[in-house]
Amino acid sequence: MQLNRFDNIQEFWHCTQAYLLQHQVENNVLLSILHTLLHNPERYLSKPYLAIVQTSGEIGAVAIRTPPQKLILSKAQNMDALQLIAQDLRQEQLPGSMGLAKEVEIFSQIWQALTGQFYQRSVVMKIYQLTAVQRVSTARGYLRLATEGDRSLLIKWLSAFLSEIDEAVSEDVEHQVDNRLKQQNTYFWVNSTPVSVASSKQVLPTIGRINLAYTPPEYRRKGYATACVAVRTYAKLHAVGAIYELPLREIRAFTAFLRKSWQC
Repeated sequence: MQLNRFDNIQEFWHCTQAYLLQHQVENNVLLSILHTLLHNPERYLSKPYLAIVQTSGEIGAVAIRTPPQKLILSKAQNMDALQLIAQDLRQEQLPGSMGLAKEVEIFSQIWQALTGQFYQRSVVMKIYQLTAVQRVSTARGYLRLATEGDRSLLIKWLSAFLSEIDEAVSEDVEHQVDNRLKQQNTYFWVNSTPVSVASSKQVLPTIGRINLAYTPPEYRRKGYATACVAVRTYAKLHAVGAIYELPLREIRAFTAFLRKSWQC
C-alpha cells in the first residue's frame, strides 16, 4: 500500500475521477471542491493537499484539503488506507476532518493515537437526493443576482453563516465573496431590502450543491429562505434535468422547508 501526493490538479483528477464517480453522492463535497480547483482555482489562496492511497494500482481512499479548511476524505474501499493518510499529515495542524461517519471515526482514532490530540464529533450531516421540487407558497419579494454593490453585506452575512455552523471565520472571507460575485452564483431574496441569500453551483451533470443558505435572525420564520432556495433549486434542476445533492449542514436552519418542499 502506497500514498501518492499530487501537485497537478489535472493529473489528480485523471487518476481519481473514475473512483470518485463510483460513489458520487457520498463524494459530492469532495467532487465539488475538485470542480472548483479545476475550473476556478483562484478561489483558494493556499496550495491544496491532494493524495491517494493505492494497492497494486487500485485506489483505497482519496483525501484533499484546501488550507485552512478541514481534511476531506472520500468513501474508502480499504480502511487501512486512512492510516497512511494520517501518518502523512501527522506534522500538520489539522482543524478537523470531514467524510462518511465510519471513515472519519477511524481516521480520528488513528490521528489521536499518532498525535495524542483528542477529537470529538462536532457536526453531523446528511445528504438528500433531490429529484423534484414541489411548488410552495412564495414569500413576498423576488430573487435577484448579487452584485458588486452587495459586497459588504455578503461579507457580513457569510461571516455570520460560518459562525452559526461552527466554522472558523477565516481571513479569506473577503476573497470568498469576491469569487462568488465573479462566478455570479449567489442570489438574494429581496423584500424592499435583501432578507435572505443562497448560492449554488453545478458540479457535474448529476450533481449540484447549495453551499450557502442564510437568513439573518431578524428576517427568519417569514418564508424568505424557503422562497430563495426553492426558486434557485427549481431553476437549476429543470435546467439540467438532473439530481441535485446538498449537505443538510448547510441548510440546517431550514428543515421545515425540506419537509414541505423536497421529495427524497
